[in-house]
Amino acid sequence: MAGHSKWANIKHRKGAQDAKRAKVFTRLIRELTIAARQGGGDVDANPRLRSAVQNARGSNMPNDTIERAIKKGTGEIEGMVIEEITYEGYGPGGVAVLVECATDNKNRTTAEVRHVFTKHNGNLGSNGCVSYIFDRKGMVVLDPERCDLETVMDAAIEAGAEDVEEADGVMVVTTTMGDLHAVADALREADLPVTSAELTQVPNTLVKVEGGDASTLMKLVTHMDDLDDVTAVSANFDIDDDLMAEIEEKL
Repeated sequence: MAGHSKWANIKHRKGAQDAKRAKVFTRLIRELTIAARQGGGDVDANPRLRSAVQNARGSNMPNDTIERAIKKGTGEIEGMVIEEITYEGYGPGGVAVLVECATDNKNRTTAEVRHVFTKHNGNLGSNGCVSYIFDRKGMVVLDPERCDLETVMDAAIEAGAEDVEEADGVMVVTTTMGDLHAVADALREADLPVTSAELTQVPNTLVKVEGGDASTLMKLVTHMDDLDDVTAVSANFDIDDDLMAEIEEKL
């Protein structure tokens, strides 16, 4: 299984543990604000905002909080200016790492991202140093305990999805960047348990990582994802399932 799918599984389980933490709402609010700023506050006319609203509701965010975040994005009420930034670098074993952020303070975010890279035997690189290794894709995550693979696969492929995978307690539907919202909407209309829908970076080549490098790499990725300003972390690692299970228990 590709690195992005393994990391999706880890994030899915971490999400259950992190659901009570304020930073989860912070990330969702920033995504709502950015989506509204870029595409307007009409949910029906703004697919990115529609997905952001559905993800926020899936995390039990109150409606008034959602509405306030949208109004900050459209300028109806005053709020901080949020900027989207992507950092590129390398982790242990030469693994390419992309770090997507939403921040109101670029200097603070840069310092925090650089610190995590350095602490875990990686290094922050220049723009373009690893982005060519990734393709932008849509990723819809479903709860496999409330649906079966065959039903999801039939609905997803009919809606235009590229692939469906199930492993380690999570089901992932992959789409083209442009088809994400249409596929997610189709799955929801089919009453399938979509837990999130978002754009992600999928590596087109993988780097095999073993031993201590694998453990250190996953610490880097996990600690990077824990930063408040980070919205997504992508890496082109390939770690054997048994080793990944051992590492996961220690994260």
